[in-house]
Amino acid sequence: MMKQYKYPNISEWKSICERPLQNQENLENQVKQVFSEVKKSGDTALKFFTEQFDKVSLEDLKVSESEIIEAEKLVSEELKSAIKTASENIRRFHNSQQEEKKIIETTEGVFCWRESRAIENVGIYIPGGTAALFSTVLMLGIPANIAGCKNIALCSPPDKFGKINPAILFTANLIGIKTIYKVGGSQAIAALTFGTDTIPKVDKILGPGNQYVTAAKQLAQNYGVAIDIPAGPSEVLVIADETSIPGFVASDLLSQAEHGTDSQVILLSDSEKIIDEINSEINKQLEDLHRKEIAEIALQKSKSILFDSIDEAIAFSNFYAPEHLILALENAENYTNKITDAGSVFLGNYSPESAGDYASGTNHTLPTNGFAKNYSGVSLDSFVKKITFQNITKTGIKNLGKTIELMAEAEELMAHKNAVSIRLKSLNNEN
Repeated sequence: MMKQYKYPNISEWKSICERPLQNQENLENQVKQVFSEVKKSGDTALKFFTEQFDKVSLEDLKVSESEIIEAEKLVSEELKSAIKTASENIRRFHNSQQEEKKIIETTEGVFCWRESRAIENVGIYIPGGTAALFSTVLMLGIPANIAGCKNIALCSPPDKFGKINPAILFTANLIGIKTIYKVGGSQAIAALTFGTDTIPKVDKILGPGNQYVTAAKQLAQNYGVAIDIPAGPSEVLVIADETSIPGFVASDLLSQAEHGTDSQVILLSDSEKIIDEINSEINKQLEDLHRKEIAEIALQKSKSILFDSIDEAIAFSNFYAPEHLILALENAENYTNKITDAGSVFLGNYSPESAGDYASGTNHTLPTNGFAKNYSGVSLDSFVKKITFQNITKTGIKNLGKTIELMAEAEELMAHKNAVSIRLKSLNNEN
């Protein structure tokens, strides 16, 4: 079960916040080796690593049209309907993130504005190991479509039969993604980074994954490819007071613990009684879980912490910077202005983290491992570049010219100054 702490001193917070990570040096060395082989041997290396890691030999890395058609038949009508409902909510929320062009006159005659342009070539990674995350196809593919990305390449690991989960293929086809590849792990990230005969090189890679995928995404940046966020093993932190419902909180903690053995869940409260009741509920619910063994291992690396007050618990949460934060508190909305570091926040007893994972509309691709301190979750902005424009009239250069000249001269950049002076002189001659 979870390790328990009572009233930890702030000097202990750093050690308590440590995530269950693998040896980083060994991890990075393995990923570098995969990158080297994929860069050198392309598809041959991808097939080799797929056989080594996924235990399947593939002739063709690309999913065929017939496989996509067949997949649709294998998905129940009830699940198709659920996916479509989630798709509509996600599209509605991400559509709202589009910005109107606003032209600002900073000085009389000086007009500045910003416009969005789609990143043309993007690669999206969809985990498919112990759980095939077809919901991630919606979370990445929908904003990519709204942004107007021209080329979207989807990579996901095959099962032992060389197939991709039918729900992943159905969902991809539903939102218009046709270029799908049976490649997973760090080798998929390497393929999107360098390009192979089959898989195209992209400008940005997005999507969650295990620690190998996360390390590979970070390495991809060394080769000029952007990434969304270093999204690694899933995590949730719940702050619960005496008004929380122990069974609900336990279910939220287990929903993240079942993601993987390297997941982590944290429970904070100002009530020892509530912590005990939640732990009791965890034990009860654990017995009925299909992924019980995975959740048990994750719980061994997880923690419950008793604090003097909810305010202190929130301060710890900000220090930890969780991927998901649940405030199972009375009047939870009153605490939102105190939250400074979190990927996505869920308020009250009836806002399960699962809602954000699937269908409420917010994006579930979020920063983990403390990166919520300096990264946002995936949004429409993740798929666009912001380009600034300016239009300076004759009046504008007259009004701003002297300021530019003085600053350029002070920095001893006389060509910069002259670019303004020559225009001012021309205008004076006109007069």
